[in-house]
Amino acid sequence: MTTLQSQDVVHYLARHVDFFEQHPQLLSQLHLPHPHDGKSISLVERQSLMLRERIKALESKVAEMVRHGQENDAIADKLVLWVRALLSETNEAALPATLISELKRIFDVPYAGIRLWETKSAVAFLDCAQAVESDTVSFANSMRVPFCGPNVGFEAAAWLEDAGTVKSLAMLPLRVGADPQTFGMLVLGSADPERFHSSMGTTFLEKIGELASASLARLRQ
Repeated sequence: MTTLQSQDVVHYLARHVDFFEQHPQLLSQLHLPHPHDGKSISLVERQSLMLRERIKALESKVAEMVRHGQENDAIADKLVLWVRALLSETNEAALPATLISELKRIFDVPYAGIRLWETKSAVAFLDCAQAVESDTVSFANSMRVPFCGPNVGFEAAAWLEDAGTVKSLAMLPLRVGADPQTFGMLVLGSADPERFHSSMGTTFLEKIGELASASLARLRQ
């Protein structure tokens, strides 16, 4: 007689999926080790454990999805508050300061600063219109997404209060639509070196940059 191998049994059961329906008594006779304490349990009990574990895993995923949804809702609410503040500001000269102060307040950002180049003469006296290095402008023009990472002596860090304490930065280029040339840069800073790190997602920061660009574009010459 040919000796059956375990793989032969596997193939047989795969081809006869109704085997245990035809032989239900085997379900109570087959025993498997418990996955946690090593005790012997029936096949039915083992299947129940597997199902419970799958349910727990699904519940965990659902809870995570709900949490992410709640976080996204909270971010959306903050964006609405911030945009409302920008739209409510009718004084062009006060707009940059309003943008920065409300951004820090609503999003709990420790430090924030902004520089604009090629501004209208009417707002050229503002701090945000001070001259910046050509390398900074070139760097902004090269950016297609915000930069996040450690503060390694970027000029933009000097635009922030208490610049010496800033350990991480997020730099957002300001441009109109798909224009390759920028007209400014928004920079966020934190004393926490992990607040803005190189591996973090930038989707939310991109939205901040787009909205800031749309609001400040009226100050261009």
